[in-house]
Amino acid sequence: MDYEFKKNTLDGSYHAVFSMGHEALGRWLIEEVGRDLNMIEQVLAQIGALKCSSREWRLVGEELTLSLQDNEALVQANYLFSEDETELDDDMHFYDEECMALCGFEDFEQMLQAWRTFVTRY
Repeated sequence: MDYEFKKNTLDGSYHAVFSMGHEALGRWLIEEVGRDLNMIEQVLAQIGALKCSSREWRLVGEELTLSLQDNEALVQANYLFSEDETELDDDMHFYDEECMALCGFEDFEQMLQAWRTFVTRY
């Protein structure tokens, strides 16, 4: 999993660019975490607590939900949990790569620590 963090010098906005298949992690960082150091610490603490456990922990956000279980971090768009059968036109479909991403605890933890360092520094 490759990623790059950037800060726009003109407006101060943050960007997280992830490799294909992991784009939802970048969306989660920007839209749900941002510069919230308390949330980052909470998630890191949960990762530590769940490393040797079969329990699950969820953090439901406005647009995306983080699920930690079985040494994996899963980010999913909240609309995927909806029981509403959304009909799309034939030429329209959901772009799954931006709606869901999965990675191991170790990679997720390293990425989250790097994000914490980035937003603290800039």
